[in-house]
Amino acid sequence: MTTSSTNVATSKVLNQLTPEQKRKESRRVILSSYLGSSIEFYDFLLYASASALVFPTVFFNDLDPLAGTIASYGTFAAGYLARPLGGAIFGHFGDKLGRKKMLVLSMFIMGIASTLIGLVPGSATIGSWGAVILVGLRMCQGIAVGGEWGGAALMALEHSEKDRRGFAASFTNAGAPTGAALGTFILGTFAALLPNEEFLTWGWRIPFLLSFVLLIIGMIVRSRISESPIFLAALEKEQQEPKKPKKKLPILQILRRPKALILTMLAGASGFALQVLLSTFSVSYATEFGADRSSVLYAFALASVISIFFVVFFAHVSDRLGRRPVMLAGLVAFIAFLPAFFNMMESNNWWLIFAAFTIALALHAVIFGPLAAFISEQFGTGARYTGASMGYQLATLLGAGFTPTILASLYASTGGTSVTPVMLYLIGLAIVSAVSILLTRESKDLDLETHQH
Repeated sequence: MTTSSTNVATSKVLNQLTPEQKRKESRRVILSSYLGSSIEFYDFLLYASASALVFPTVFFNDLDPLAGTIASYGTFAAGYLARPLGGAIFGHFGDKLGRKKMLVLSMFIMGIASTLIGLVPGSATIGSWGAVILVGLRMCQGIAVGGEWGGAALMALEHSEKDRRGFAASFTNAGAPTGAALGTFILGTFAALLPNEEFLTWGWRIPFLLSFVLLIIGMIVRSRISESPIFLAALEKEQQEPKKPKKKLPILQILRRPKALILTMLAGASGFALQVLLSTFSVSYATEFGADRSSVLYAFALASVISIFFVVFFAHVSDRLGRRPVMLAGLVAFIAFLPAFFNMMESNNWWLIFAAFTIALALHAVIFGPLAAFISEQFGTGARYTGASMGYQLATLLGAGFTPTILASLYASTGGTSVTPVMLYLIGLAIVSAVSILLTRESKDLDLETHQH
């Protein structure tokens, strides 16, 4: 039996389910999206913490500390450069063959790449080749995440009822702080338990090697869910109309009318810049003022766990009030909090640093919670995986890919005495995102089953 025939047969089975059975399957898919996304972002964001605290010493020890940090952030950016490519590749096949297959493949690539990062020798052993291999594996991570997010978000979105799409899709984004918290907690534990020399020699590698265990868990979870019913319905309809002109490739459908892609990219950019500010620059900034490295990591990890509930809550609010007003409110509130945030990070007081992370991540959740549904709903079913993946990943590239390097360079330009240039950059990006959000349509009431193109 061909893949297409199997998909149509699956569609008929799903259509025979009772409403209660459909809700049960929806909950399973949401849980799968959350767990899978958590595992993928554990791998991806673990690298963010390591790029701030480990890689400058292990792979760039021939540079002075600030230059080493900037070089390390450059390898971090490589993953973001690869994410749109992953979105385009996985999106194409996800729109043609189905969401589920691409989710399993993306997780496999991510798990293997992350495990191998834990085995790369440092510059003391193989010189600059360590950094070269690191960049290659980081790009594999980026390609995998580029394919992961779109599939996970769409599976949750397309399995849910119309008035719960924001809530359902938000569990994919909730996986990001979960993965960040898990990765940061494990890395912080080894940093606290081991002498600094041993941690930099081998201790940092253990969290990356644990990725293989998470990979096995994730593959089991992903293999047990059903394909998206909206995708299957669209495929069945297409087979029943054989004389209809063949559709263009999904990426050509997106690029032929690029407005939605451009606006979603710009709309999401600021949220990712603020996210990476918290996971990279602010960690180094707090330690510069005397805070203990592992204590800062624990503060961020604990605040990330708390933020999970805010992500889901504000997505639920967007199901009632709309995606746009909620996200705009989050942008304004976060930017307004920036001066107080940096003052609290300078305090060398763990409770104030923890409070700063908690408030900042709660405000970020106002933007991040509705984002998965906001981006996905801008595209039709025939090219939704491609459009949503590319929109989201281009937003991460623009907003987060080079942000650690830019922020570190802006801060260095003042001699490490002022964060004003850093705040001005983030404010400018927030204005761009706010304008782009205002130019998009409100999508919370859109019927996705009839929105095919």
